[in-house]
Amino acid sequence: MRKIIPALIVLSLVSMFLGVYIGPVNLSPSDVTSGIAYGIKLTLSRFFSLNLGEPPKYFSIIWKIRLPEVLLAYLVGLSLASAGVTSQALFRNPLADPYIIGISSGAAFGAALSLLVGITYMPYLSLAFSFLSVFIVYSLAKTNGKVPVDTLLLAGIAYGFLANAATWYIYVTHPHNAYITWTWLLGSFNGAEWKEVLIMLVVSSLGTGFLIWKWRELNLILLGEESIALGLDLHLYRKVFLGVIATLTAFSVYTSGIIGFVGLVSPHIMRIILGPNHRELTPSTALFGGILLVIADLLARTVAKPQVIPVGIITAFMGAPFFLYLLMKHKRGELMR
Repeated sequence: MRKIIPALIVLSLVSMFLGVYIGPVNLSPSDVTSGIAYGIKLTLSRFFSLNLGEPPKYFSIIWKIRLPEVLLAYLVGLSLASAGVTSQALFRNPLADPYIIGISSGAAFGAALSLLVGITYMPYLSLAFSFLSVFIVYSLAKTNGKVPVDTLLLAGIAYGFLANAATWYIYVTHPHNAYITWTWLLGSFNGAEWKEVLIMLVVSSLGTGFLIWKWRELNLILLGEESIALGLDLHLYRKVFLGVIATLTAFSVYTSGIIGFVGLVSPHIMRIILGPNHRELTPSTALFGGILLVIADLLARTVAKPQVIPVGIITAFMGAPFFLYLLMKHKRGELMR
């Protein structure tokens, strides 16, 4: 089973190459490799004296448009999948992910508020309302000092609807930049910049790295209250993991908008292949989430050429039927509890 991680790494590289290679402008494989190589040399030339020569054909398309978009899609997919597999362990429910439990909606509402107070505050408000969403949902679900998992999930869904309604209200009453608003609310990597890629690289590396490191604690959390008898501070780790989920989700929403179902589909597919042990499940799910979102972004750019569909529509088409399938299995008691 451990061979799956090297296989997913190879598939990640293949999917990213295809994401750069395929698009409205026809490129050859050599165009892609030479464009990326020149871009790397150009970056290194800031620190070392290098002979650059003339940029290759289509360099601007590859380095300034397609590559940042593909890398951002991969990092956001990796982050959302990591948050999703942690959510499902935390709530002991295979139907949980940051989108469904309201964290994505809270982060989106924070970003929408930046239209009122200044667009430069978007990342800070997105992060702040992501954490605030966790606090509100956790407080709503708390009963007699305990937080029942099903209640927490229902509170998240209800809060998500409320936050979505407030977000849409702000955008409807501030109709400027309507196209940008629409694509952002439905998720898009169109126009991705290297600054956003670097932000997500740092956040996803730290957040996902922490979750991979804490695989034992995630395994114990699946036991619920019984994990306390095994020495796990359950309430502390619930808060810590919720914080990591909120951070990964907030920055994903800030850089690409609201993208659902990646955190739902990826963990379940990997769980079918690998089982519930988070030692292999967490890194495999993260890698698969990156691949899934790169493919979704590729479809968003190609299925309705020359128009670009928001990637959230593609993930909804993929994820909604899968969610109903999981719901039916859950009703029959065939999924983890």
